[in-house]
Amino acid sequence: MSEIGFIGTGTIGGPMAERLIDPAHRLHVFDLNPFATRPHEAKGALRAAGVAEIAGICDTVFLSLPGPPQISEVVLGAEGLLAHAGALSTIIDLSTNSIALNREIAGIAHAKGIQYLDAPVSGGKVAAREGKLAVMVGGDQATFNAVRHLIECFGEHLFYMGPSGAGTLTKLVNNQIFLSASVLIQEGFVMGAKAGMDPTAILEVLKVSSAGSLLARAPLVLSRKFDMDVFALAIAAKDLEVALASAAAVGAEMPMTTAAAGVYQQALAAGLGTADFFATVKVLEAAAGVELPPLQKRA
Repeated sequence: MSEIGFIGTGTIGGPMAERLIDPAHRLHVFDLNPFATRPHEAKGALRAAGVAEIAGICDTVFLSLPGPPQISEVVLGAEGLLAHAGALSTIIDLSTNSIALNREIAGIAHAKGIQYLDAPVSGGKVAAREGKLAVMVGGDQATFNAVRHLIECFGEHLFYMGPSGAGTLTKLVNNQIFLSASVLIQEGFVMGAKAGMDPTAILEVLKVSSAGSLLARAPLVLSRKFDMDVFALAIAAKDLEVALASAAAVGAEMPMTTAAAGVYQQALAAGLGTADFFATVKVLEAAAGVELPPLQKRA
């Protein structure tokens, strides 16, 4: 029986790991928060004492971690996977990483005979729970083909994007577009509110105008429901900073993303990190001296 490891069973990692619980293999889970692995243990998964134990027991290990600092520690640290690789043969990183760190890890892992796939996901916790995530994979294609059946446990749309870093870059492009666009939408509606206009009326017009195709998320990012636990603003701000660092690494300029990242940083400074990402509207409202009224349902 194969031994599978999963490190990081938080908001997205938790439901992904649950979908990997299967009689065909043993699942070993670890999270710094012991309560985060309780649902998995109740369904038959085994809680590991730490990262080193998973590296010694498991041949395939999944990661779902907050960002580059945590990924670096878990993979490259003194108590990390590569320092204690026993049975370990494949690492599948489902996190949103930076291109530079991704390629560094891939090179070090390869030198040790271990394959490293960057395979970030998109779709949120609901899609993770339902096994309908989009997964963007970079790295060795033969390795991807060998573990595809495991990724399909939680991913409905799987894309092989190319060599190491390609999956990461795809996810960063996705996040910088939708997070920056959310701020742009809010900016326009706050301007309308400052001028005394009804945001619901504006949206009705825009939906059938040239901006219509860009407004699918408008009801969410204008909802003022900042506690839906969709995507934390602190994580969104981190993803934009990682995208900007990766853009610099490849020699690309992203002025729009730079401006949007500034709004997210202001929201963080205002103590909105635990709210949903679209709490950025509060920063724009404060600057304009107006509060955007909620959208109304119309017949």
